[in-house]
Amino acid sequence: MTEQHLYDLIIVGAGPAGLSAGLYAGRATLDTLIIEGDTVGGQVTTTSVVYNYPAVEKVDGTQLMNQMQRQVTDFGVAIKHDQIAKYDLMGEVKTLTGKSGQTYQARSVIIATGANPRKVGFPGEAEFRGRGIAYCSTCDGELFTGLQIFVVGGGYAAAEEADYLSRFGKHVTVLVRGDHFTCPPLTAARALNNPKVSVEYNTEVKRVDGDDYLTSATLVNNKTGEETVYHVDKGDNTFGMFIYIGTQPATKDLEGIVELSKDGYIKTDEKGATNVPGVYAAGDVIVKPLRQIITAAADGATAATTAETYVTAQKQQQGVPIHAAVDKKPAKTVGQTTQLDHQEEVTPHEGNWLTADIDQQLRPIFDRLTKDVTFQVNTNDSELSQQLVSFVTEFADLDDHFTVTTVEGNGNYLPMLKLLDGDGDDTGLHYAGIPTGHELNSLVLGVYNVAGPGQTIAPEMVDRIKKLGPVDIRIGVSLTCHFCPDVVAACQHMAALNPGITATMIDLQHFPALRKEKKIMSVPATMIGDDPVIFGSQSLEELVAAVEKHEQQ
Repeated sequence: MTEQHLYDLIIVGAGPAGLSAGLYAGRATLDTLIIEGDTVGGQVTTTSVVYNYPAVEKVDGTQLMNQMQRQVTDFGVAIKHDQIAKYDLMGEVKTLTGKSGQTYQARSVIIATGANPRKVGFPGEAEFRGRGIAYCSTCDGELFTGLQIFVVGGGYAAAEEADYLSRFGKHVTVLVRGDHFTCPPLTAARALNNPKVSVEYNTEVKRVDGDDYLTSATLVNNKTGEETVYHVDKGDNTFGMFIYIGTQPATKDLEGIVELSKDGYIKTDEKGATNVPGVYAAGDVIVKPLRQIITAAADGATAATTAETYVTAQKQQQGVPIHAAVDKKPAKTVGQTTQLDHQEEVTPHEGNWLTADIDQQLRPIFDRLTKDVTFQVNTNDSELSQQLVSFVTEFADLDDHFTVTTVEGNGNYLPMLKLLDGDGDDTGLHYAGIPTGHELNSLVLGVYNVAGPGQTIAPEMVDRIKKLGPVDIRIGVSLTCHFCPDVVAACQHMAALNPGITATMIDLQHFPALRKEKKIMSVPATMIGDDPVIFGSQSLEELVAAVEKHEQQ
């Protein structure tokens, strides 16, 4: 039996804190692994524009995190995609167990799990999530184009995202619980000085109602007690309500293991150390007065430096060489998590679809392919169809394993790209629309799973997938949604393993009839057969369980 690899450091979480810690650990030649259960970049990728990162006037949140990730992998630090479900941190060797069933061991651990959007809790909030209630402007903003939008909150995010959402909505109203914004005046000014944004102070949401969509909201003035009811504007089918009231620490699995505050945040000292030797924490998950990208990055640097000191002392005591040889070539992340630069679709498209930088990132991945793939474009008489052929042709030029064929399509979702295997058989991996933007990630992983070694998943999970009966899965996406590619890739991995499964990415911008039929106002929107839509990020485990439940009905 092969002895399990012992890392110097495992970092749980790949947001600004985790990536910063990885950067410092990699430069210090610590043998380091970052484990991320969701999207590399964390909550920053839900931010439309970052204005307050030093030396960067303004930058897309996802772009900033992609740049940070490249720095980390350039120092040989690998990023593994798994959700840690169990922590055993008391001994000299720390053991972490993922939901995948895999275990990981390290001399030290940095917890940088961050925090998740906090729910308000008013009646109807959960019921209408995905049908009017939303938490991510970059994911769902465009779905509310031309509609009224409310933003709930009074801090940094509320002011900045209200300004961003004004490019989509016909008007944005910010509902602030207090009598002023709690963020600095210059940040608040983004909302206050925008002619398409108005602000209602001392106002809370009492409840929201509707049928298929959100159609009314009862608001209350918390000083006077006066209630007002907003009804959807005449001619509109719904309106949007985006929630930005802070975050809740992701520490549920750490209760009783490390010391937490009464609000669930991890307590650390000034060096990032918890009450458990060799265990550190950084970023939004810790007790601190300011939760911003820059403070998270600083926390990560501090924790990694402290962890290095701890690991060095432990190795000296054990007579182990302090500095292991570290490969400074970029660490491969395929089969774990692959994050490419953000590309927005331009209509009509001019120039190359793939930048030289993306080309460079893809070539090491495609070097591992061993089988041929045919990109079959099912066309129709549309400009979008011509653009899809153009994109696929350019993509296929990247590797000799790829060929392109076009056929006149039929069906509901055209144009559509289908991946065929070396024998010309349909793999079940389909793309309705053009898989650019964040969806370039899911296309790359789809090709990798069909023609390469494929992403590694637990054998038990493979068995469960192969036992599933025939099923058609559709995933409604927006090209600006950073959560969508993981769901698409997971569903298409199921299709790659089971010939009875089809998994189709559908760019909802081009298929409004499906949006209307399924009453979709949020992405990712996963449709398994004719079952109710599943909104939000889903893990492979959750998706397989959903298909199993579908078969039992």
